[in-house]
Amino acid sequence: MTEAPALRPAAGRGPGLERCHGSRLSVEDGALVLRAGGRTRRVPVGDGGVARAVFVDAASADAGRDEPGRPGAWGEVRLQDRDGAQVARIPLGEWLPEAPALVERAVQGEQLLERTGVAGLLKAAGVPLHVARDRNDPRAGSGKGGVSLGTGPAFPLWYWCVRGAAGTLWFSAFTVVVFSDAVPAWLVLLLALTALCGPVARLALRAWTWLRAGRRRVTVLERVTPDPAPGTGATVRFLRDTEVRVQDHDLVLRDLGGQEYWFARSGPHAVTRLVKVLDGTGRPVGAELRGPGEQVRAVFPWDLWFGGADGADGWSRLCGASGLVVSERRLSGKRAWPKGPVLGTGLLPRTGRDARRMARFPGTAAGVSSTAVMAFGNLFSVVQGVRFADTAPGPAAVAVAAGALGLVLQAVPYAVHELRGRLVLDRTAAERTTNEEARR
Repeated sequence: MTEAPALRPAAGRGPGLERCHGSRLSVEDGALVLRAGGRTRRVPVGDGGVARAVFVDAASADAGRDEPGRPGAWGEVRLQDRDGAQVARIPLGEWLPEAPALVERAVQGEQLLERTGVAGLLKAAGVPLHVARDRNDPRAGSGKGGVSLGTGPAFPLWYWCVRGAAGTLWFSAFTVVVFSDAVPAWLVLLLALTALCGPVARLALRAWTWLRAGRRRVTVLERVTPDPAPGTGATVRFLRDTEVRVQDHDLVLRDLGGQEYWFARSGPHAVTRLVKVLDGTGRPVGAELRGPGEQVRAVFPWDLWFGGADGADGWSRLCGASGLVVSERRLSGKRAWPKGPVLGTGLLPRTGRDARRMARFPGTAAGVSSTAVMAFGNLFSVVQGVRFADTAPGPAAVAVAAGALGLVLQAVPYAVHELRGRLVLDRTAAERTTNEEARR
């Protein structure tokens, strides 16, 4: 019996792993059902609901080429009623598991619909699907209105509420302090405490992420870790964090940054085959994980994954537990492998600096700018506290302490992450083994 498809989200890490575990888009009882962020949304199909779908195979006008992950970059499916009014929309980039590892628009057209599972989803719902190559195609409509059937935000709502409220209060207080001659002491105190909320909220988010990870329950049938050949440059971090998990409903690839790529094991968009790739001499160069239409979803460079002494055992366990069809193919001539952009080729960063950047706790879309603003806010608190030390010693002391604490809460996690990476995790496994033997 063919199982109804349930779409898997784009890969995530840190707080974003919540989406990988809980966000799904499926068909149930004549409706498209979205489960995301602990909530369920139903969009009826048929009379009074979705009657047709149009895949707009073009990036949105505001999707920048150099900014991966922008909304609409992969195109969207617009769900319309019988009159052509938009009922809902499906942003395809949010439902392509390997999207964060690929160049935007690396997969397009019908191949993208198959990979995400949207083609199978709409077929199971009985909704006819049309393809528009141009956003001005009359069938595409205006693109306005309707609900978004996306995976939901990576960060929890409480975090955004805290940061938003504290940021608004801080900016208001900052404006008064900068542009007013007479500033009450309580306003300086408010400025310092709201500036402190940012680092505290981020630290609370780390704790929330760690606690949620400990409470998740998944059925793992097999866990395969890399067994690299000597000389590959595999680091301690790579060997510790990178793995393939065969779960009851999914096959999951995890990289050293903690990012997880979830692929369905059932349904029309499921992964179906493991292909062992040999060079012209018959030597293994890698393995391919294939899905609908024989599309390559991920690759496993052989020397990095199965080139070690126990690599054959890891390959055997992966093949047996996954239940996928296993085959071989030989490259002809000097043909390069793999062909084109694909998940799996960059799992081992070239430098330790790159590895530490990948493994750093994820930030918001503002990136470094958000950290810089928080650091400025806490430093400004210290300056204002010193300024009011004579006229209001109590509030001034609190402001200085709050500002200093905020700076410490930002600096310590960063310093620990960098030092641990440089001294331990981002050294090659062979180098660490040699050092341990020398100490003995």
